[in-house]
Amino acid sequence: MLNFLRPSAHGGRVERINPKDAVAKAKAGELTVIDVREGMEVKSSGKAKGALHIPLATIRMKADPSSPEKDPKLDTAKPVALYCASGARSAGAAQMLAQMGYEHVFNIGGLYDWHAAGGEIER
Repeated sequence: MLNFLRPSAHGGRVERINPKDAVAKAKAGELTVIDVREGMEVKSSGKAKGALHIPLATIRMKADPSSPEKDPKLDTAKPVALYCASGARSAGAAQMLAQMGYEHVFNIGGLYDWHAAGGEIER
């Protein structure tokens, strides 16, 4: 059975992270930030500085440790925090990562939350 179909041993726990904490940890290199919005959304509003852009539709393929398409910048042992426009898609994507074995998974909410907490936006 493929990893992304197997339930998580630790129950797939996802926590909400304070956006200010996410900004600080990302700046310090302690957190990988993932933008799960569609390409057109990123094109129109930019993305969090340094964030990986992995659209929700491709998150299973790009994040599953057993996938040949896995993004090499992702590490199941390093904390990850996801965001979208409002926090709904990122919550679902975060749950998927937790079920794939990522140890520390957080939901930032939306890009607005990141920016309001002092996070830089890159275009």
